[in-house]
Amino acid sequence: METVWFLIVAAMITAYVLLDGFDLGAGAIYLWVARSNAERRAVLRSIGPVWDGNEVWLLAAGGALYSSFPLLYASSFSGFYLPLMIVLWLLMLRAISIEFRSHIGGPVWSNFFDVVFCASSALLAVFLGAALGNVIRGVPLGPDGYFFEPLWTTFGISTHPGILDWYTVLAGGLALTALATHGALYVAVKTEGPLNQRSRRVVTLLLPLQFVLTAVSLFATTQVRPALLGNYRGFPPGFLLPLLAFAALGLAYWANRQRQEKLAFSGSCAYLASVLVGAAFALYPVVLPATTDPALSLTIFNTAAGHHGLSVALVWWVIGMALALAYFFFVYRKFAGKVLIESLPIEPEGQGH
Repeated sequence: METVWFLIVAAMITAYVLLDGFDLGAGAIYLWVARSNAERRAVLRSIGPVWDGNEVWLLAAGGALYSSFPLLYASSFSGFYLPLMIVLWLLMLRAISIEFRSHIGGPVWSNFFDVVFCASSALLAVFLGAALGNVIRGVPLGPDGYFFEPLWTTFGISTHPGILDWYTVLAGGLALTALATHGALYVAVKTEGPLNQRSRRVVTLLLPLQFVLTAVSLFATTQVRPALLGNYRGFPPGFLLPLLAFAALGLAYWANRQRQEKLAFSGSCAYLASVLVGAAFALYPVVLPATTDPALSLTIFNTAAGHHGLSVALVWWVIGMALALAYFFFVYRKFAGKVLIESLPIEPEGQGH
């Protein structure tokens, strides 16, 4: 049952990155590809019906983590208190910028919230990537299962690192690049004309950088935590996951050059999924490694709730996921198709929906 819930939490985090990832990416490239007010409104309209629903996956993953691995939830949320507060503020600023942008007419008001939307989206991508980097690198867990990390120390890898060091900054840079590419591909799928062309041009520029950062990150990970290769050596077919990631990047690049936006976006989804599944595969059964003493690491076995609790939670999770999937199927079918700039109304814009 512990393994089942490990897979469930990993799947929900992957779903969040795939879905809310293109929202964050669209925000990160927002000021880059959208030159006029009408084009910026088109980008917002492309994510408007789904952005807040996509963020539900983050809340659902947190709820699943709390119900299945309460000790991991308690340890990580106390040790990562500062970055979690930063992420919370960035989520609020991003939502406020989408909702408030059109409440008052005038370029000063809208431009201010455009900058807030772009900056908060980009910083969220960086911090989420750095968070994954912390989990992969490990944290200074004590015998009581708790830890504290300052925002940064020497930016070097040690037994008592900071939240930001050269490895987690590298992970944050890769996350920003990957999600910006993901968002640009989504905007290309949803728009036409100059906005579509600029979005595809951004993809052409970012994908080679994403390829290099992925290769460097994989090499750095093997140096920072060589033990992560244990599961791959024990089950060699697992090496197909990094190969799939690079193949997905190649597919996305080729499809983007061929103006096959949906195929390119599918390649980006495959890349993100293979990277996250590969990380989960490497970590299992550890969920939070300890840099101080490997014996203190948190695993799915020493942090899980009781068997009865896991069984009851699984029943409610199935019911909740059935409702959530039905909702997402309806929304994405309802708002399928292109967002046309010339069809936008002249009267004051609506809010995020």
